[in-house]
Amino acid sequence: MKKFFLLFLALGAVAFAAEADGESMIKAYSVVAAGVGLGLAALGGAIGMGHTAAATIAGTARNPGLGGKLMTTMFIALAMIEAQVIYTLVIALIALYANPFLG
Repeated sequence: MKKFFLLFLALGAVAFAAEADGESMIKAYSVVAAGVGLGLAALGGAIGMGHTAAATIAGTARNPGLGGKLMTTMFIALAMIEAQVIYTLVIALIALYANPFLG
């Protein structure tokens, strides 16, 4: 936890070391927000995919006859989980390259 705190302090120092105009501050904070947002989305997606795969494996182990149905349901669930991460990527790219806050 200390490493993350020091990393955020370093990123904040870089953001505040920029010129005093508002546009550079918005750009700096947009980069930090995009990085943190993508990291959290990827972490949440990875956890969700791991739980989905574990539940599918456990269900197949209990009833091997339902393996095909469980696998199909798992792929649909994985696609929905991955879609959330992709939506976060799109929002991060908008914040970085077509920033609506830069007027």
